[in-house]
Amino acid sequence: MRDIKKVGSVGLKTVLYYLVTTAFAITIGLIIANLMKGLFPTLQTSGLAYDPPEKTNFMDVLVGIFPSNFFKPFVEANMLQIIVASLFIGFALLLVQEKRELDFKMVDTMNDVFMKVMEMIVKLSPIGVFCLITPVIAENGPQILGSLAGVLLVAYVGYIIHMVVVYSTAVRVGAKVSPFRFFKEMLPAIMFAFSSASSVGTLPINEECATKLGADRSITSFVLPLGATINMDGTAIYQGVCSIFIATCYGIDLSFSQMLTIVLTATVASIGTAGAPGAGMVMFAMVLQSVGLPVEGIALVAGVDRIFDMGRTTVNITGDASCAIVVSAWEKRKLRKRERKQQAAQE
Repeated sequence: MRDIKKVGSVGLKTVLYYLVTTAFAITIGLIIANLMKGLFPTLQTSGLAYDPPEKTNFMDVLVGIFPSNFFKPFVEANMLQIIVASLFIGFALLLVQEKRELDFKMVDTMNDVFMKVMEMIVKLSPIGVFCLITPVIAENGPQILGSLAGVLLVAYVGYIIHMVVVYSTAVRVGAKVSPFRFFKEMLPAIMFAFSSASSVGTLPINEECATKLGADRSITSFVLPLGATINMDGTAIYQGVCSIFIATCYGIDLSFSQMLTIVLTATVASIGTAGAPGAGMVMFAMVLQSVGLPVEGIALVAGVDRIFDMGRTTVNITGDASCAIVVSAWEKRKLRKRERKQQAAQE
């Protein structure tokens, strides 16, 4: 995007969209989990061991998104810091362009090169996905799938309801796109996200699908990478369902205020969740700590986290695409209004 005002407008709409849909997601997860609590098995909770990460508060997350220098985030692959560093560099380029005639061909070329590298990696992904799923069954035995089938079912019901209700409504109302067409065009990205469980890895395919649905390419190149890092609707549903499950296993009844705390914490925690396989587990510890649930309970779902992750990643990338489509539609309407005003003023 060549206009700083447009970056600010798109950025504000995008972040608000992501936060609202994440709050919807965790609420849906908690409601579905409470309604279907009878499916949760009674598991043996003694002898569980889990080393929780250091407690992280909102200020730590906020401070942590700003890199100490521009090179460190790229070396450490810290996605959120990379986005912040890239924004600063991008703003600087736009400001310098106002004084000097800059050619952005080099930036566009590097973007195309990295996208092509990602496509090459994507071709090998089926082998990688098989290798990631195999140890789960080998270490825990096939019975691990049966014992936690109820929890998986509840989570996937939440995933489907959120996608069908929230995203369908958003694209229909916000972008005048048929929900049937939306999911049909999104199928390649959905299939890849489900198999790879990586929001970042799905970026090239997701951008292609969103563009076919009418999203502006300059907006998708901003919204989708940002969404892969801060938009975690699927992770929020997973955290809500598993919080109820762990509370049930330990014989704890969560109060309304505790559930509200889960909604707020999961919404904020989603901003700090990396778009890589298994990242949701780390943030889940923060959610459990916020309501006083035993963090050791994570061990109950760790064995099948990969299966949870496949579904939640699918929800995440679908939400990213819906945001790109809706924000693009808003920006186009805004541009048309401005043009009509200019024409009226000239007349």
